[in-house]
Amino acid sequence: MTNPERKPETPVRKKTRDNGVSATLREVPSHNQSLVLLAILALLLTLIIIPKGGGAPAHYAPGDIASRDIKAPRDLLIPDLELTEKKRREAQQAVLPLYDYDPSVGRGLADRLGQVFILLKGGPQDNLAPGSLQPEVEKILGVNLEEKEFKTLVALASQEEIHAALQQGLVKALKTKAVANLRLFQQDRSRGVMVRNLVSNSETELADLTTVVGVGELRNRILAAVKGVAGLKKSNGKVLADLLGRLARPNLTFNKNATEERKRLAAEAVQPILSQVKKGEMIVREGARVSADQVKKLTAVRALNKDQGRLPLATGLLLTIFLLLIVCNNYAERNISKYRLKSRDLFFLVTTFIGLMVLIKLSIFIVAAVDTAFPMIESSSFFYLFPFAAGAMVVRIVLNSEIALVFAALIALVVGFMFGNSLFLSLFTLVGSLTGAHWVRHCNERSTLYRAGWHLSLINMATVVGLHLLGGHQLDLQLLYKLGFAFGGGIFSAIVVTAAVPLVETVFKYTTDIKLLELANLNTPVLRQLMVQAPGTYHHSIVVGNLAEAGAEAIRANPLLARVAAYYHDIGKIKKPLYFVENQSGSENRHDKLTPSMSALVLMAHVKDGVELARENRLGDALIDILRQHHGTALMKFFYDKAKNQQDPDVQQVDERDYRYPGPKPQTREAALIMLADAVEAAGRTLADPTPARIQGMVQKIINNIFIDGQLDECELTLKDLHNIAKSFNRILAGIFHYRIDYPEPVHKEKDQTKKKNGDHTDRESGQESADRSGHARKGSAEDLKRLGMS
Repeated sequence: MTNPERKPETPVRKKTRDNGVSATLREVPSHNQSLVLLAILALLLTLIIIPKGGGAPAHYAPGDIASRDIKAPRDLLIPDLELTEKKRREAQQAVLPLYDYDPSVGRGLADRLGQVFILLKGGPQDNLAPGSLQPEVEKILGVNLEEKEFKTLVALASQEEIHAALQQGLVKALKTKAVANLRLFQQDRSRGVMVRNLVSNSETELADLTTVVGVGELRNRILAAVKGVAGLKKSNGKVLADLLGRLARPNLTFNKNATEERKRLAAEAVQPILSQVKKGEMIVREGARVSADQVKKLTAVRALNKDQGRLPLATGLLLTIFLLLIVCNNYAERNISKYRLKSRDLFFLVTTFIGLMVLIKLSIFIVAAVDTAFPMIESSSFFYLFPFAAGAMVVRIVLNSEIALVFAALIALVVGFMFGNSLFLSLFTLVGSLTGAHWVRHCNERSTLYRAGWHLSLINMATVVGLHLLGGHQLDLQLLYKLGFAFGGGIFSAIVVTAAVPLVETVFKYTTDIKLLELANLNTPVLRQLMVQAPGTYHHSIVVGNLAEAGAEAIRANPLLARVAAYYHDIGKIKKPLYFVENQSGSENRHDKLTPSMSALVLMAHVKDGVELARENRLGDALIDILRQHHGTALMKFFYDKAKNQQDPDVQQVDERDYRYPGPKPQTREAALIMLADAVEAAGRTLADPTPARIQGMVQKIINNIFIDGQLDECELTLKDLHNIAKSFNRILAGIFHYRIDYPEPVHKEKDQTKKKNGDHTDRESGQESADRSGHARKGSAEDLKRLGMS
């Protein structure tokens, strides 16, 4: 559930690091997903609105005998699927294989060899031992070296006169186009290949495939290039050639993905092959044997006859509805702040739209069946009984008023299309939908639905009178029939909504106000478990609920959601209640035996544990989100400061992120209210003398700290909202911590205190005094009980 209607104000926002949480929580559908869902909705609405009908020629199979002459009623273009598929295969075969050519392979290998010579020439550097040079060389070359290979490189490192010649010969040898598998490459010789230069990004067709060599030939050319270097010993050259042969990589590789993509595009570029049939052309004569080609033409004629009366209308209706849905959705997304649909929301709206239209269509069939039984009533009068407003009411209960407004406008226009472009029924649907959505905005009890139905009935009747007079009709008996059906339509809409809301809660996992009413019962299993195992947390949650509810009323948020979420926000403490101070009852603090980091982990765990318990108890996504967000990314300052005070100066500095809750920050106003109320209630318990002034200062300080920490950056709270929240908190806390007078103690307690001061508290006297007090108490209790209820 979201907030009731109010004009959005400028939200309080600050720049914070982007943790990617907002997008995850919103689960916003992509543009393509929205288009697909709206297109499906437009198509289904068209199929629902357009009636079925029409005839077609008889069905024939190849070899059947035609029973009559059949001519083409109009010009036809019949797709030839077989010929089209043949052309597409030819187009795919015409695509040349694409090979990627990387001319920088040779230069890259030469550069790496030069780096090795420079490293080995300089000897051990940077505190490296002589034996540590070989791993560095292997890292540069990317291969493991044998001992003789490393010694050869060391020997050649000092011979600078051969370095340049060796590198130039290597680059020249590796300019040759080489493939990993020459046998597979030769299969493409008959067709040719397309070569793409990865450096210049240019493509050329390689006609002469004999210039391409395999890996073996590439190594031979490297060997020849090494032998051609003047001054290089034969033994060193052989070892170096073998090493470079291992390092050499093919510079021409087959790009399978790009080739297949080009084949696909080439096939898609082939236009369908169509055979033309002119109007009046004889397709098949009576008594003739029907061929396969004639069957195709007859199928096209049958499809044409089937849709020739409805096809233009259906196409126009489909296009109009689709444009209407797209334009309204885009406008709402960009201009209405609360129109933020998740994928689930969009799917729910589409399902609700279709379900309502199907219900209206079924109602039309029922009216057509019973119309003849009541000839004195105009058939159009029955239309006012239909539950046009039910869809907007369900949407308002589940989502919010802004989305319900857009839904009501769309459903009104589509209803007008369904009833023959009726402007009157569009107006009736729009007024009724907005009325029903308004009266279910705070559904705090199930009877609210029927009260909404009652108000809807009255507005329906007033609308009918206006439309009746607007149509130029007289005040006759038909108006009374319309008024009766309009009144029943409001009640019928309430009945439909009552039945639909539990179904929506189950199917789409929404938490509506009606579901919240069930969860507000303090006898739910999880709250009873909280009361037994963590009584301090239970009492804390009740007080937070009162604070959050008052704050929600002050800023016109959802008070019911705020209160119920507060009840459950700390249920994760059930698993380890004694690690939280409100449940310790004066016993030892278990955190004294833990490190600050472990204490922080224990505190963080209650959020995760609470989410798990909420899912087990099926509390709904709305409460689960608030459970996850009610601490945001707040800092556990006590343990953070404790960790900083205990840290060893020689150890790395304490990381603040280890002492912050994992988040996300509050995304809604209700979640932010729980955060504020939680912090204020906890701080309020620490006030020694809770005067109104101290309470006000404490509340102001807590809210300011939370705001400065950036915890309110992602929720739509304004400065005015924070001011109203603080005032509501002050009022509630002042009532909780109100001033009390010091009552005088009983006489026997004063006597005890006097004896203790005088040191007169021996065992014997204490025992006797205890007996006297017991007898006196029994007598006094009996007399007091007799006086109970007396004036």
